[in-house]
Amino acid sequence: MNTYNFRGKAPFYLAFVYALLILILCIEVFPVLYIIMMSLASKQEIVTRGFFLIPREWSLNAYAYLIDNSNFMQAFRSSLTITSVGTVFSMAMTTLMAYGLSKPWLKGRTALNFMVLFTMLFSGGIIPLYLLVMNLHLLNSYWSLFLTGAIIPFNLIVIRSFFQGFPTEVEESARIDGCSELGLLWRIVLPLSLPVIATFSLFYAVDYWNTYFNAILYLSDGSKLPLQVFLRQMMNVSDGSQVATESGIEFSPAVRMAAVIFTAVPLLIVYPFLQKYFNQGALLGSVKG
Repeated sequence: MNTYNFRGKAPFYLAFVYALLILILCIEVFPVLYIIMMSLASKQEIVTRGFFLIPREWSLNAYAYLIDNSNFMQAFRSSLTITSVGTVFSMAMTTLMAYGLSKPWLKGRTALNFMVLFTMLFSGGIIPLYLLVMNLHLLNSYWSLFLTGAIIPFNLIVIRSFFQGFPTEVEESARIDGCSELGLLWRIVLPLSLPVIATFSLFYAVDYWNTYFNAILYLSDGSKLPLQVFLRQMMNVSDGSQVATESGIEFSPAVRMAAVIFTAVPLLIVYPFLQKYFNQGALLGSVKG
């Protein structure tokens, strides 16, 4: 069997790969760096200089302006509430359903699994869902966001596949010791499933943090609108020097960029703490399935 010898050309290929990766890194880092620098520049410098990467005059006025604005902070608190409560609720619903569907003895398991797969391909549409939320008197309530996004079918299938690969001997030993199904899930299965739980908790958190369409569809109270809706309102202003009559925020370029940084920072803070679980949990259940 003929084998190709890469030993002589390895340095060239490595140099090409490193150069390509550095180029891709620069392309991805450049917009982020530009946004950060713009948020730290003064309004006068942005107007006079136009495009730049390093500001001559450093200023934190944009961040101070947002922190002092009650409407922006209310939107920030709304996003924190939606994300924290919604993530816990969705993970509880997804975990309970996935654990039940992973048990072969569950009656109607095949039909329920088919219903889950069916929703991945077909949906009822926006209007029927809106009418359902309205008839349940959930409009202008956070529960309209929690219930409509309680379970994502893909997340459910992966977690269910992981539970199916859980050792049956451990479960049988716990049942012999008198442990109930709920106690088995809480005391044994969940502690051993931290990689999967942490991974999909972050997935749900990102979805809730980036909630935009459902928020403008179901929420009409301005005090309950999340940060993404508020940020969209800022970006829709055509003139950067305009003052929004409703919110009272000066939508200067520096304030806009600072708002973008505020929107991205919470997830950037949480991600490093959960990163160690990703290699173990992101694809573990799907490989088992």
